[in-house]
Amino acid sequence: MKGVNRVLGLSMAFVVIFQTIEVLGGRDFYKILGVSRRADTNQIKKAYRKLAKEMHPDKNPDDPTANDRFQDLGTAYETLKDADQRKIYDQGGEEALSKNERGGGGDPFSSFFGGGGSPFDDFFGGGGGRGGEREVPKGANIVIELWVSLEELYVGNFVEMTHNKPVMKPAKGTRRCNCRQEMVTRSLGPGRFQMTQQEVCDDCPNVKFVSEEHSLEVEIEPGMMDGMEHKFHSEGEPHMDGDSGDLILQIRTYPNQLFERRGDDLYTNVTITLVDALQGFEMDIEHLDGHKVHVSREKITWPGARIRKKGEGMPNYENNNLFGTMYITFDVSFPKGQLSEKDKQQLSQILQQDPISEVYNGLGGYKAGTS
Repeated sequence: MKGVNRVLGLSMAFVVIFQTIEVLGGRDFYKILGVSRRADTNQIKKAYRKLAKEMHPDKNPDDPTANDRFQDLGTAYETLKDADQRKIYDQGGEEALSKNERGGGGDPFSSFFGGGGSPFDDFFGGGGGRGGEREVPKGANIVIELWVSLEELYVGNFVEMTHNKPVMKPAKGTRRCNCRQEMVTRSLGPGRFQMTQQEVCDDCPNVKFVSEEHSLEVEIEPGMMDGMEHKFHSEGEPHMDGDSGDLILQIRTYPNQLFERRGDDLYTNVTITLVDALQGFEMDIEHLDGHKVHVSREKITWPGARIRKKGEGMPNYENNNLFGTMYITFDVSFPKGQLSEKDKQQLSQILQQDPISEVYNGLGGYKAGTS
């Protein structure tokens, strides 16, 4: 009987332990995004974009939990897309993230002495991250323009590129490194000292730089704009005594023959005949992803008339569920042939429009009929 009680006691203990771990661990961000723990950043971003469209509260008005689930999705994405945050989460779940945000696990003296580490650092030369540590030198950043099409900025894309990077390799001999200025004290006699500053260097193994080809994958996210950047850490110019700089890709957009982008809006021009302008028309405009935008007019369309098609612009970068507006401006193509006197009379009878010959300052902002 004692053995049975012992087994039951251990079982209950394990249940309590597992429940405690589950509570401390919090939400499973990988499960929320539907990706494995080995998923890379691109897979995480693709999963988020897909689920964000499906789970957006506007698309699930009858689901009372839609807003909470959408917020969970956003929290999971913001955590796992950041390498540092993801590492903390993988080690200790949401509890570790919360501790990190609160500054948990730091020096117990920090709350009493302004977060600068131990109060004895100044006496015993400890840096505590304030003045004792020298800043690690870093190589220069490389900035490159990445030209993409408007179609890619509408639907998104992955671009593979190769980058020749100088890589440090061992070489024969030694070199001076980690050079720094230090104070040196010299004795000039009993009770007399002199402090001077001199350069002190270390002897380090010699190195050489060899160019290596690195393959990089760049994600063109829907809604990105000119000037936005992709940063690849440590892919820039190397530094012999420090860290390499970063490779920064700046987005630039090729001109498009059909559309002009301004913010999240698209602008285009359509030329119609004078007959269509007078009697109305229907037409389809092929969008950047191939879908058709239907346009119809029953009223008279004058040259320069503009209509708006809401939701047919570019996707918003922050929220791909939102789209800008497409503005369509109409040009009217007049016939080049000559009209007979009979045709002119019939046209006048049909239009029933009196002659107008009013002169006004259009560039100055005046309009016809305001004089």
